[in-house]
Amino acid sequence: MPANAHHKFKLKKEDTVQVIAGKDKGKRGRILKILRDKDRIVVEGVNTVKKAMKRRNQQDRGGIVEIEAPIHSSNLMIICKKCGPVRIGYKLNGDTKLRVCRKCGEAL
Repeated sequence: MPANAHHKFKLKKEDTVQVIAGKDKGKRGRILKILRDKDRIVVEGVNTVKKAMKRRNQQDRGGIVEIEAPIHSSNLMIICKKCGPVRIGYKLNGDTKLRVCRKCGEAL
């Protein structure tokens, strides 16, 4: 893939996803941020790492904080309310494109 080409994600911000591989396998969380250039996604409560933070101002506390590190998009699956973790399909509803569950066909 060329250096300036970005991966097209079927997942969107605020989607609920489940981790399907890695140290946090089975954990669920909301998507906070999508990093298209690196094919990575930041998920709430998943892949937490300790990071040393410098004190920025008088009120700010420095020290070691836990933040969510990005996880590769291939290790995530969207959650369907009925079926659990599923793949995403698409249906055309008039001129709008809907994301649907591949198992039950319900809109995601």
